[in-house]
Amino acid sequence: MKEDAAQHVVYVHGLWMSGGESLLLANRLLREFGLQVHAFPYSAATWDMEEITAHLQRFVQSLEVPALHFVGHSLGGLVIYRFLEHYPEQPAGRVVFLGTPCLESRAAVAAARVRLVGALMGPSVAEELLRPCERNWTFRRPLGIIAGTQSIGLGQFLAGFEEECDGTVGVSETRLPGAADHIVLPVSHMGMLVSPRVARQTGLFLTNGRFSLG
Repeated sequence: MKEDAAQHVVYVHGLWMSGGESLLLANRLLREFGLQVHAFPYSAATWDMEEITAHLQRFVQSLEVPALHFVGHSLGGLVIYRFLEHYPEQPAGRVVFLGTPCLESRAAVAAARVRLVGALMGPSVAEELLRPCERNWTFRRPLGIIAGTQSIGLGQFLAGFEEECDGTVGVSETRLPGAADHIVLPVSHMGMLVSPRVARQTGLFLTNGRFSLG
């Protein structure tokens, strides 16, 4: 086992992302909280969820760390959810979801009706976002959820939200029974990844188990 005083985090990206978009978030978590972030790359467009979680298990095992947190942006949160279902015996730690649609995603359902867009979504989206799913957080590790209210993004026009949203995901869609904490911030879906405030709240939850009201 590697001797390492740092706390470690696996970042799981969303649809059509690569993990590289987490650079600013990762730098802030390292600088402010001493959290070392490892971006997990996968292909949401070509792999189904079973393949993704199997690759994530190998990725986690390769880190050889005694404790491990997870951060998932958008679809990445659902990858973490299914991963913990399939591979529950993991190093201790906490989880943060950033703009994850924990219920059926209205924006994804609407986008899937556009033939070209639907063809690019891939099997993992079809499994997780295009039909209602009853999810409950029953895992031993605490979960914190960050939702956004800055409605910048095409998803808002596709979904026709009648509630606050981050431009892609409605605030109500981010709620998940069993989560330890939930906070709403004035950020967009992609803006979460560059927001200093989101980085601070993520670090606070991962290190303390609660978000700050300040």
